[in-house]
Amino acid sequence: MSHPLLIEHDDGVDRVTLNRPEHLNALDPALIDALNDYFQGLQRNRDTRVVVLKGAGKNFCAGLDLKAAMARRAGQQEPPGVTESLDSQRRIADIVMLMRRCPQPILALVQGAAAGGGFALALASDIRIATRSARMNCAFIKLGLGGCDIGTSYFLPRLVGVSVASELILTGRFIGAERALAVGLVSEVVDEDKLDDAAEPYLEAMMTASPVGLRLSKECLNMSVDAGSLEAAIAMEDRNQVLCSRSEEFSEGIRAFLEKRKPVYIRR
Repeated sequence: MSHPLLIEHDDGVDRVTLNRPEHLNALDPALIDALNDYFQGLQRNRDTRVVVLKGAGKNFCAGLDLKAAMARRAGQQEPPGVTESLDSQRRIADIVMLMRRCPQPILALVQGAAAGGGFALALASDIRIATRSARMNCAFIKLGLGGCDIGTSYFLPRLVGVSVASELILTGRFIGAERALAVGLVSEVVDEDKLDDAAEPYLEAMMTASPVGLRLSKECLNMSVDAGSLEAAIAMEDRNQVLCSRSEEFSEGIRAFLEKRKPVYIRR
């Protein structure tokens, strides 16, 4: 039986692949647990500096594996209670919270379907690159549920504004790659066979940054999105710059700049 999540570590970069292509990489309990375990393990991980998240096959992630969920429910005498349902719901939501808390930037490579929970995984990433086949939606409202789930009501308005977010959440309609690029949901749209190659310039740029500077930059972005004032955002920026300026990495960065070479940072 293949593992639902493949993790390949290569010199500071984790390439993480949702590995259920025969099920459109839909989220079943094993994959949900694997994602929670992986992102929880990143919190104190200093070897991994950047994460690339993608799906095996032709799709990113089609959301919750409804067939598996309904099959499990069919074997129960009674529907699950509120506590059990809340626990199941929170196990999925925990993934996106861990993605935002981990210090490593996450680059999502989105092809084919990114629906429901799969869309939430893409939204919780820091940078998104899509292929021309990418189709993303908040599928929840089409299933008799509310349209807001797994952090979408938090991420979408901040990424594309309230009007487009409302459209996507209230209708469940798909947004294609070109429109996603136009509204700022993705950074780039590429041909199907160019997705991995498109990630390389982003990885090279982030891996050239100082490790502590990269981690603090993600933290500062997270804090500033919800900052109550300009002063609060600047206070976080000032704190981070002072911390970075006292590190050995800053000295190496300055030397490399003056010597017109790439910096060489000590892994820490």
